[in-house]
Amino acid sequence: MAMATGGGNGPMSEINITPLVDVMLVLLIIFMITAPMMDDKGVELDLPKAEAKQMEVDESKLVMTIDKDRQVFLGETLIPNEKLEDALGSNARLQREGELYLKADQSIPYGFVVQVMAIVKKAGIPKLGMVTDPAGGEWPPKPEAAEDAAVKKAK
Repeated sequence: MAMATGGGNGPMSEINITPLVDVMLVLLIIFMITAPMMDDKGVELDLPKAEAKQMEVDESKLVMTIDKDRQVFLGETLIPNEKLEDALGSNARLQREGELYLKADQSIPYGFVVQVMAIVKKAGIPKLGMVTDPAGGEWPPKPEAAEDAAVKKAK
């Protein structure tokens, strides 16, 4: 290997990128280790279990969450039930994308979830996806299974 010897005392015209690469690799490793540890710390839910093929979900999509107390959240923001349709209709991002994912606690009555779904459709959102827990549940479910889950959480 040959080295260029400038022979002069002038400034060095090359940039040494080795330290930059070292720092970038360390940051990459740090992010690779910490990224899986970052859980969705949003609303506490007990999602229904379903055996279905895992779908690719775009994490940038907006998610509506209904917790066990029937409180509705759009992203992390609590939306009063009586103002839900107005909030959905006035959300520019939602109207532009036309897609929303719905996460609901399994202890919520089916009728309430259907009412929320009807409000979403009435607000003009054509695509509504349901989010479930990928771990398979027991089928057919026992009628007392949801009640047992609610009692265990209360304790």
